[in-house]
Amino acid sequence: MFDFGFTEMLLIGIVALVVIGPERLPGVARTTGKYVGRLKRFMTTVKADVEQELRADELREILSQQQKELDSLKDTISEAGKDIERGANVSEAIAEPAAPVTAAVDNSDTTPPVPEAADAAPDPAPSTLAEATDVTDPAPPKPAETTSKPSS
Repeated sequence: MFDFGFTEMLLIGIVALVVIGPERLPGVARTTGKYVGRLKRFMTTVKADVEQELRADELREILSQQQKELDSLKDTISEAGKDIERGANVSEAIAEPAAPVTAAVDNSDTTPPVPEAADAAPDPAPSTLAEATDVTDPAPPKPAETTSKPSS
């Protein structure tokens, strides 16, 4: 607030001594000190309040900018969701066939192999494609018989 050097303070003290007098000078100095202290505290408080308000304004401005960015992101996400829904609707429309397609199954090529044994009856021809592809051999193949010749 006031920055007085030593010479300025000495000059003020001499003038106060002459004007006020030596008897009343200590009381006036105490009273002046109280008021100067109160004034300094008041100025410090006002300065802190002003700085706090400036910081609050800056924070409000930052909050406002972030709110705008958040709203922009919400709009972008909403648009993306709508695009995904439109894409899903289009893919569902493409995936649904217009008319059922039926395929004719030719069973003549899917008959099971004839068993090697003469006494086994052949399996009847399958009536559906699923039965034709699920044919299993009822008996595992027998290993070939080996005859050993006696060694002479």
